Amino acid sequence: MTISTPTPTPTSTSTATAAADPLFTPARLGRLTLPNRLVMAPMTRNRALPDGTPTPLMATYYAQRATAGLIIAEASTPNAVGRTYPDITALHTDAHQAGWRQVTEAVRAAGGRMFLQLQHGGRVGHPATSGLTPLAPSPIPLPDGIHTPEGHQPPVTPRALTAEEIGTTVADFAASARRAIDAGFEGVEIHSANGYLLHQFLARNTNRRTDAYGGPAEHRIRFTVEVVRAVAEAIGPQRVGVRISPGLTVNGVEEGDTEALYPALVEALKDVGPLAYLHIVYADPASALFQHIRAAWPGTLVANPIQPLPTHPADGGRALAEQLLAAGADVIALGRPFLANPDLVARLRTGAPLNPVRDAFLMYVGGAEGYTDYPALPASGKGG
Repeated sequence: MTISTPTPTPTSTSTATAAADPLFTPARLGRLTLPNRLVMAPMTRNRALPDGTPTPLMATYYAQRATAGLIIAEASTPNAVGRTYPDITALHTDAHQAGWRQVTEAVRAAGGRMFLQLQHGGRVGHPATSGLTPLAPSPIPLPDGIHTPEGHQPPVTPRALTAEEIGTTVADFAASARRAIDAGFEGVEIHSANGYLLHQFLARNTNRRTDAYGGPAEHRIRFTVEVVRAVAEAIGPQRVGVRISPGLTVNGVEEGDTEALYPALVEALKDVGPLAYLHIVYADPASALFQHIRAAWPGTLVANPIQPLPTHPADGGRALAEQLLAAGADVIALGRPFLANPDLVARLRTGAPLNPVRDAFLMYVGGAEGYTDYPALPASGKGG
């Protein structure tokens, strides 16, 4: 398929002017007016209790970063079988909800706003972690092993979801979204990216189904659309964002028809209602697909810039963020710069030097080290 770029449609969030630094102008996102266009991207940090309940330390971590225009909290599973790695968060019990309530209250007290990312791991899981056999579109295992509480384990072959289990999973997402609102979040982000369950349905190599959820692109997008529609009906479409990662091959996913798949998905999501935003991972402003999605999507577009992993640019991604804003993104999601700089907004506003990520190992282990002990500027202030 050759992508043609439609004429761009102006969005309600384009409030930046030539006289103002576009990163620090307000933006509209669903029901919210953000004080700046810098969003803290969802990042797995593995600091929850073993059952997935958020901890007081997590409340401290997120409150430290409350000057972000919006915080999208780390992936949280809507049911037990969707669990991916040890000590990740969940939201399907009263204890989970109470733990997240501590986090949202701390962030709100610090002047911030939060969405919660909802993620089902699909085949990215293991019985040693969840106690259950993973579920996926088709019985195709991960190409590599996975980290579990018992160490690195070979992958297991997932069981293909039945039609009834697909319906149950959709309902679990909606129930978890209702809990998120009750826990104090402004909304939720549906994770249809990075090789997890929804992305597995989108990709040809992980979805070999022959029913209404497999085969052509219009069938493979069905599960994502059903999840988003159910969540939008549960909490309102303006509280719902969707994350996508066109062409990304993480966790062994190969879409096979990226340029046809995402225009079809975007058109279907537009029919669900006026969603809060669409979030593109590793967005490339020069790509024809990015330009097509920007022109086709009528609402707020969140863009997470391509980053030279495992490090980040010395400017914290500012140049890449500005390129994406110039290409039509409304809001920029940054990950590791926020991880190492609780006051990233102030540092980028003033040109202050940035803290580097000290040790990547500390990103995914418990405790305050490499988590809540990154220093802020002596007089960075609270302004967003």
